[in-house]
Amino acid sequence: MSRIRRDSTCLALAGAVLAMAGCNAPLSMFSTATDDAERASRLGWFMIILSGLIFVGVMITMIAAMRRNRHRSAVDVDLSDPGAGWIVWGGTVMPGIALIATFVVAMTAMGRFPHQQPVVTIHVTGHQWWWQVDYEFPDLPDQFRTANEIHIPVGRPVRLLLTTGDVIHSFWVPQLQGKLDLIPGDTNDLRILARHAGTYAGACAEFCGTQHAHMALTVVAEAPETFQQWAAHQLQPGASPTDSVTQLGQKLFAGGPCSLCHTVRGTPALGSVAPDLTHVGSRLTIAAGMLPNTLGNVEGWIANAQSLKPGTKMPTITTYSGPELRAVAAYVESLK
Repeated sequence: MSRIRRDSTCLALAGAVLAMAGCNAPLSMFSTATDDAERASRLGWFMIILSGLIFVGVMITMIAAMRRNRHRSAVDVDLSDPGAGWIVWGGTVMPGIALIATFVVAMTAMGRFPHQQPVVTIHVTGHQWWWQVDYEFPDLPDQFRTANEIHIPVGRPVRLLLTTGDVIHSFWVPQLQGKLDLIPGDTNDLRILARHAGTYAGACAEFCGTQHAHMALTVVAEAPETFQQWAAHQLQPGASPTDSVTQLGQKLFAGGPCSLCHTVRGTPALGSVAPDLTHVGSRLTIAAGMLPNTLGNVEGWIANAQSLKPGTKMPTITTYSGPELRAVAAYVESLK
């Protein structure tokens, strides 16, 4: 018995360590960054504690039953035995109470839309395997498009309209909001009001094909003034080349295969089937959160995206020589 208790204690401690390690993970649901996230966090802790209490109760009952009946032969249960009442209470009444309690707490944790008028509407479209993001401001006639990175102002309500361009996806930024599916032919409405500035990791939470695991996104919550400056910059056309290398890169980009799929506003590149790259150099990552946004990664992605993300719609580019490839990568990286 001492060995069993020792092993049980070790397992319990290991489980507790793993649970605590997961609390600060990038996709952890334990957050107070928004009202919705805090309610989901409270619901999660309630279910964890309730499950732990039920487990402890079941173990105590099982051990007590084993000790009481250790000398008893195996016979059919006699419902007239006073101890048989545990079967009714433990098998029906107690689970019913636990489920009702969980239902009540879960209903109180369901999302509620902020009452204020949203300061920006963001149309998010899921694609295999990246996110298209279109910004619409109620007081501005102009709109702009970006990809895989969403900026929102802290303390201001934001409306997200979620849809998909192909299969079912699921928008999930757990430290800000729960999951919401993107259904073909339908548009779902989500509201976010961030309390704290920060960078929050997100992902597609519905299996959508080969590279589902590499369909990440980032939400950047920043001060309203910083957000306004960012939005004003995003409305501008792509940066002009500043040296001979980026000048060559722009020429190759606009006149080559890149322009067939990608847009850089202010240039002849007006493709619409792939991410808008007008300000791609200012984003934190490329390839839908798969790689840090560095010159080397951009060059490798242009040269052979299939080797980095097999199955992606980005084809292998074979038309550029080594110097030309470096020039195109330098130009793309300069689009800040």
